[in-house]
Amino acid sequence: MPILTIQAAGGLLKALEDFLEKSEASFVLIIERGGSILSQHGEIPDTIDPTILSALAAGSFAATREVARRVGETEFSALHQQGRQSHILMSAINDEAMLMTVFGPKTTLGLVRFYSAGAVKQIAAVLEQARGEPQIPIDLGSEVTDDSCDVFEEPSRRV
Repeated sequence: MPILTIQAAGGLLKALEDFLEKSEASFVLIIERGGSILSQHGEIPDTIDPTILSALAAGSFAATREVARRVGETEFSALHQQGRQSHILMSAINDEAMLMTVFGPKTTLGLVRFYSAGAVKQIAAVLEQARGEPQIPIDLGSEVTDDSCDVFEEPSRRV
């Protein structure tokens, strides 16, 4: 995954805000394939830990994608879970990220799917642009390594 700049993070947030407004979903997460949250927006209930939710969602999506592949399905881009009060739609953004949308009875799956398609394209473009931006290498320099030797050196060896 690219390192997100302030501009890229702002682009992701704008895409999520627009998507939530149009779809009337409750909240949305952009999750990288390892389960880390790249961005989130909406009203996440206090009873939900988004970090755990994103890790579980990434695992579930990866497992279902593999099941689809095993039965010969080469295209797998979305997973829907329907519950009594909440529904979840997980949509692939690219090979490295997914969009997880949680919505309730005030909207419909069709509306969420319709607007998620545009949001996925917009988010993919932001992530692709962030990937193309030059990454600033971190040079700790000799100052840091010299100081770290002092810190980790045995006390009897200090002068």
